[in-house]
Amino acid sequence: MKFSLWQRMDAIARSMFPVTATLLLIMASMVPLRIPDLAPIIPSLSLIAVYYWTIHRPDLMPIWAVFVIGVAQDLLSGSMLGVGSISLLVVRYLVISQARFFTSASFVVIWSIFALVAFLAFFVMWILTSLLTATLVEYSSATFQYLMTLAVYPGFTWLFVHGQRLFLR
Repeated sequence: MKFSLWQRMDAIARSMFPVTATLLLIMASMVPLRIPDLAPIIPSLSLIAVYYWTIHRPDLMPIWAVFVIGVAQDLLSGSMLGVGSISLLVVRYLVISQARFFTSASFVVIWSIFALVAFLAFFVMWILTSLLTATLVEYSSATFQYLMTLAVYPGFTWLFVHGQRLFLR
C-alpha cells in the first residue's frame, strides 16, 4: 500500500514527537523567571524525558537524538560543552542495557530506578564539570537539582503518557 504525502508527513511528525518535546522542555526550563537563586534548582527535564522515552519508545529516542539534546542543553544553559551529552548518553545506555526489566516493571519501580540513574547522571555531570574547570565544584546545587528532578518526575511522566497516547497511536 502506497501512502500519500500527507500520511508520510504525519508519520514523520509523530515519530519526532519525543525529541521535539524534549527540546521544547529544555527551552522552557531556560526561560528567565527573575526569581533569585532559582537557576541552580531547576529540575533536569531533559533527563526525565530521555529516561522516559528510552524506556517506552527507544526507537524514537535514538543515540544521535540524545547527543543532540545534550548539546542543545549545554549550549542553552551555558554549561561546559559535552557534560550534558555524556550524562544523557550514560542514562540512555543504562536504560537500554536493562530494557527487558523495564517492560514488566511498575511505576514505583521505574521511579525508584530513576532515582538511582538520575543520581549517577548528576554525579557524572558534577565530576566532569569539576575536571573541566580544574576546581572542586560545590555539590549543593547539584543535590537540590537532583531532588527537584526526582520530585517532578511523576508529573512529567503523566504528561508524557498522555502525549504518547495522543500523538503516537
